[in-house]
Amino acid sequence: MAGFFKKNAGPEGRESILARRPWLVFGALVAVMLCLTLYRLGSRDVCSGNEAVEAVFVQQMVEHGKLLFPLENGRVPMYKPPLFHWTATAIDHLLGLSKVTAFNLRLPSVLYATAGVVLTMLFAYGILGLDGALVAGLTLAGSYQYVSEGRYGRVDMTLAFFEALALFSLFWWLGPKPAEAEAREMRWDRRRGFQYLAALAIGCGVLAKGPVGAILPVGAMGIYVIVESRLGEALRRLDPPALVFAILLSGSWYFACWVGGRYGFLDRQIGSENFGRFFGTLGTMAPWYYVKPLLLNSAPFSLLVPIAVLALLYGRPMVPAPDEGPDTAREAARLCAIFWLVTVVFFEIAAYKRRSYLLPLWPAAAVMLAWFARGLAIRYGRRLVVGGYVVIAAAAIVFNFFYIPYREARDCGGDSYRLAARDINRAVGPKEPLYTYGFREEIAPLLFYLDRNAPELRGPLADAPPGYIIVPAGVWRENQSRALDLTPVLTSSHGNRHLVLLHRGRIYARLVLPARGGKRSPARNQ
Repeated sequence: MAGFFKKNAGPEGRESILARRPWLVFGALVAVMLCLTLYRLGSRDVCSGNEAVEAVFVQQMVEHGKLLFPLENGRVPMYKPPLFHWTATAIDHLLGLSKVTAFNLRLPSVLYATAGVVLTMLFAYGILGLDGALVAGLTLAGSYQYVSEGRYGRVDMTLAFFEALALFSLFWWLGPKPAEAEAREMRWDRRRGFQYLAALAIGCGVLAKGPVGAILPVGAMGIYVIVESRLGEALRRLDPPALVFAILLSGSWYFACWVGGRYGFLDRQIGSENFGRFFGTLGTMAPWYYVKPLLLNSAPFSLLVPIAVLALLYGRPMVPAPDEGPDTAREAARLCAIFWLVTVVFFEIAAYKRRSYLLPLWPAAAVMLAWFARGLAIRYGRRLVVGGYVVIAAAAIVFNFFYIPYREARDCGGDSYRLAARDINRAVGPKEPLYTYGFREEIAPLLFYLDRNAPELRGPLADAPPGYIIVPAGVWRENQSRALDLTPVLTSSHGNRHLVLLHRGRIYARLVLPARGGKRSPARNQ
């Protein structure tokens, strides 16, 4: 079945040490992926609003015990289902951590990315042999998007892992198309358990990012069995309990929201995040939005993937199937190509688009490129094709190792709220009222480092209630003449963040002199 150089012979015809010990290849790629994702993982602050939003919810779970229904700033429900956040909470519990930092916020993505490499290599090894596993693993480690998302504290890598697990498990369950003579005698019991693994993966995919975690892998498998004339076979082999398990697991958290009367969570999840993004109520991108990221987000590999998709779906087989049975590798790669195309079409139709939506394509793309390399290697020689692929991937890995952390630090630059939040927390007692006003951007990065709620005020600044109010320096300059009874007690300037802490009423907290960068204004008890 695994005909792609399953035995790598040495000059005397003996198997190489790697062929005898494939775990060395797997271990080496795991080590490479961990180095790529862990290097300077916590050196940059949480600056991005997208990452900080998830950080606030993880913070609510880890530090405040709100495991089911955490709120941002005491009011805003979760944007995504909680599997990523539960994973982060479980990791922190196992490691004995009680404080969320930039490092342990991103650690779940690191682990899911590394697990995705192992999963993809196992799938490729089963259909293409050791060289196939090597090419697939190198593809993921050399993929700029895969590595960079593996260092980011968001739900996308969680979804990518479980979509890959669902897709691969569905193929393991169905298996290659049997020859007509053996189809009557084949017993399926030995593969029956894989549909329960697929059901688990589908349910977890939904708990990671909503219905898309089920729609894309199941939709791809549905198209595959129709195209391959295997729909009847799949329906006959389907266990209803597995289907029920997938449905119950997928809807478990949503059902908890309904039972608990948390309708705001359901409205946010299903209304805004799912239908709203798909139909454009949250914004609309141009139809050609995905052309550049599809081709260039992980060059040179991203340039080869569409070629492999075309070869699998519309071209002749690069290598004829052996006489003794079906070409299992091509069938598996065709399923991956269908999944790739279904995913691209789905998000192309959707009005709202983001580059990270393409992340789940990479495990399937790695398998397709491994299949593509098999055909090229048989035609042009293993040493040239596989050796050349290793060299190119190694160069991409070195580039990712140095450039991605540099880009992350550059993009964050002076945009961190960490030092400003430190100054504010020194000035405001933990039980004193604290508000925000006038921010025209996502304030989750500030809330994360404050590690407390600071409700946003609406209306005129002069109508602010007693307590402390954080305002951007520019907003304070615009409103100063209309809010004469508000007293500035702190000006905090760090990088691009220039904040003023205002006060109305009696000051209860003793003001502590700030570190360099925070300037205390003369304050008086009122």
